[in-house]
Amino acid sequence: MRLSRAAAGVPTPPERIVHLGLGAFHRAHQAWYTAHAADADEWGIAAFTGRSRDLVDRLGPQDGLYTLVERAADGDRFELIPSIVRVEAGDDVPAFVTAVADPQVAILTLTITESGYRLSADGTPDLEDEAVASDVELLRNAFTRDAPGDTTDAVRPATALGRVLLALDARRRTGAGPIALVPCDNLPDNGGLLGRALADLTGRTSPDLAAWLAASVSVVSTSIDRITPAIDADAESHAVLEATGWLDAAPVVTEPFSDWVLEGDFPAGRPDWEPAGARFVDEIAPWENRKLWMLNGAHTVLATFGQTRGHTVVSAAIEDPVCRDLVEALWDDDARQLPGFDLADYRAALLERFRNPRIEHRLAQIAQDSTTKMRLRIVPVALGRLASGHEAPGCAAAIAAWMLGVRAGWAPVPDGIDQPAIADLDASARNTLLAALDARLADDAGFAAHVADAVAALEAS
Repeated sequence: MRLSRAAAGVPTPPERIVHLGLGAFHRAHQAWYTAHAADADEWGIAAFTGRSRDLVDRLGPQDGLYTLVERAADGDRFELIPSIVRVEAGDDVPAFVTAVADPQVAILTLTITESGYRLSADGTPDLEDEAVASDVELLRNAFTRDAPGDTTDAVRPATALGRVLLALDARRRTGAGPIALVPCDNLPDNGGLLGRALADLTGRTSPDLAAWLAASVSVVSTSIDRITPAIDADAESHAVLEATGWLDAAPVVTEPFSDWVLEGDFPAGRPDWEPAGARFVDEIAPWENRKLWMLNGAHTVLATFGQTRGHTVVSAAIEDPVCRDLVEALWDDDARQLPGFDLADYRAALLERFRNPRIEHRLAQIAQDSTTKMRLRIVPVALGRLASGHEAPGCAAAIAAWMLGVRAGWAPVPDGIDQPAIADLDASARNTLLAALDARLADDAGFAAHVADAVAALEAS
């Protein structure tokens, strides 16, 4: 039977959350937590894609319903998730603006990926990016009109943050009340980063909006964790049909494990997520560092080097002793920078999750944007170790593995570097790649020597 709310007898909760960046991860994480909240019947999600209409075409006819497949090593568990009640294309700017400006909406969540924020190395909006510069001019002109609300339909920012600002300005003008912004991307201090980026952009476009943001918008920081691989949607749809009887065009496959840690206020209310396992803390940095450095850092190492060893998925790469030794050495460095945690159980749990052979977490998918990921997941640990007068051999080996992946073409070459220039990975090439991650690493002779030794050892492995 084709999936729909009427067919499944599932009620439609009111739209009180708007999400930008609809994809598999949002549906495996924030939408799942909202479906499991104690007051789930009070919180529906209006979800907007990045730009593609594919999910609109798949999920729209199903009234936002989809099947979550928890894929454990010993079998699958199927669950119908009802929290998404409307699906729209991300480039439908008027619909997004209207949704965020609705006084019933209390929360705007984001999963737009690291690159979607379009920030420069110092965390400010990248004004060298043509789309960012164009949006600043577009919004400045729109916000200074006498009656910008009459022309909102004609204003179409190209960037995600540009669309967010336009929507927040509409909310301000209609007096819809305060709202919480909840970024859910794997970025350190993602709430602080988003808040500073929006403050910078409003400072360039609208003093009135800047003042309203400071008074009425809370930006929540989050640490999120649930491995959600890319899938063959048609094949998984067939499996769901056989197991449940529902013809689902947009299932999601994820691991049984999930984790969500949040820091910040929700001035207009929020779902009761705690029974679903969400944790609210006063200081999120240690939690997000643990996850970002250890899970995501290990994934980046496996993705960039595992492919050079002939592996295609995480579960195969982690069984390779060379890859596993790289991960364990990185975790040793991480542990020294996370003194407040007893990490033995966490490390064991990570290995178990990585080894799940039924989660096809593809290395090529993880290797995308690997330069940015290295800067966020490996470099801070290395710099922390060096700043305290210690060596960072695990980080050096991880960076060497990344260099070999870049040279082999399994990971993208950093901007401004030609592939022929790094073909030999000689001292000059290594220095160039180190500098692309952080000039301080390139300037540290001891660290550079560790990287050189690790390159040689990995080439010989």
